[in-house]
Amino acid sequence: MSLLPLPLIFGTLVKRYKRFFADIVLDDGTEITAHCPNPGAMLGVLNPGNKVVVTKSDNPARKLGYTWQYVEAEGTWVGVNTHLTNEIVADALTKKIIPELSDYTSFTREVKYGINSRIDFLLSKEALPPCYLEVKNVHLKRGGVAQFPDCVTVRGAKHMTELAAIKQQGARCVVLYLVQRMDCTEFSIADDIDPAYAKAASLAKESGVEMLVYACEVPICNDLAMAPILLQMNILI
Repeated sequence: MSLLPLPLIFGTLVKRYKRFFADIVLDDGTEITAHCPNPGAMLGVLNPGNKVVVTKSDNPARKLGYTWQYVEAEGTWVGVNTHLTNEIVADALTKKIIPELSDYTSFTREVKYGINSRIDFLLSKEALPPCYLEVKNVHLKRGGVAQFPDCVTVRGAKHMTELAAIKQQGARCVVLYLVQRMDCTEFSIADDIDPAYAKAASLAKESGVEMLVYACEVPICNDLAMAPILLQMNILI
């Protein structure tokens, strides 16, 4: 089953502005303003003229009926919807296609932990310690390497520090970087963009927090059977 509302609608990017707005011309000539579900800088994927994919909501209460899902950059489709990231991971956990996490029998989403934080997934199985799984969306590519973050993320650094503390209490803690593009073979932290996050990630790893990186390709077609394809990548931290 598709993780997105169908059909997928194609168009061309005019501009993205105020973080959450994107002006787009659809292939049929219709000019729309779509919701941009990505609060980051979106480095490398905002060139006017890029091909894009949007979906349309049937919710009449929405101010913006369209949502920007994908953009074509450097000859490949890139996922820009950060909300879709967790849906892809939830689907992968249910289907047990992430080997490092396949032993767990159930998971709960958005569980409170730390100081006013919520973990994306709390995985559980009898006789195993709970597993706190934090998911990060990655779209930035520089020099053939996928990188995170693409802007300063105080919240992200806070998550790393809190996961390190939970790890010291006996839980298992994992950060999964989901790269929503398939033209990278390696991943690294963009320490020049956010040195504080890079330091927090390094300290978390030293404390035992695990780092996983998977690339993800979702077929760009109007097929109800479309499902995410995950490919593990090398991590350079």
